[in-house]
Amino acid sequence: MPIGFSEQIIYVPVDSVSLEGSLGVSDDAQGLVIFAHGSGSSRHSPRNNFVAKQLRSAGLGTLLIDLLTEEEDAVYERRFDIELLVHRLCTTTRWFKDQRMTKGLPIGYFGASTGAAAALKAAGTLGESIAAVVSRGGRPDLAEPDLGLVQSPTLLIVGGDDDVVIELNQYAYDKLKSRKELVIVPGASHLFEEPGTLEEAARLAVNWFTRFLKKTDE
Repeated sequence: MPIGFSEQIIYVPVDSVSLEGSLGVSDDAQGLVIFAHGSGSSRHSPRNNFVAKQLRSAGLGTLLIDLLTEEEDAVYERRFDIELLVHRLCTTTRWFKDQRMTKGLPIGYFGASTGAAAALKAAGTLGESIAAVVSRGGRPDLAEPDLGLVQSPTLLIVGGDDDVVIELNQYAYDKLKSRKELVIVPGASHLFEEPGTLEEAARLAVNWFTRFLKKTDE
């Protein structure tokens, strides 16, 4: 476990609600990765928690946060309110930039499914302050027309058996103007449930974030 590691439940005030999240960060963390979950998922997602664990082992802090309250998530249409998710993700990001435990840390976004669209639109809004973005099985096409605004190095990870989403990611990849890569994981479906596929996605994410999230001494 990294030096001085702590994991705690936090509450982020956004407008009239309080968003619940799980923050895991060490004293020597080189950056903070904020997870934007897909529709119907939450900070308890076993897949995202698996990726988060790998990131923490690599010296990065993680924040898994529910951008919707339980009541909001129960309304199906809310799950696809990308603009609401973007607003809350941006507000959460700014909030953590001022917190003692995370102040000064480069910030990256990890998005899955519709969460990838929110992550990319938020990155387009916040510009250079987002150091990197990774999408796993995402819908980055839903971030159009903001894809051209993204300055963050962006990695799109797609399952080799996820035919429709491959096409949507290729479309989004062509629209991105930042440093970018598109990696197709052979034998993986949309949820990366096949043996070894989630591990490969996590490895790719770790490599991307450790490459671009490096804390500098001021």
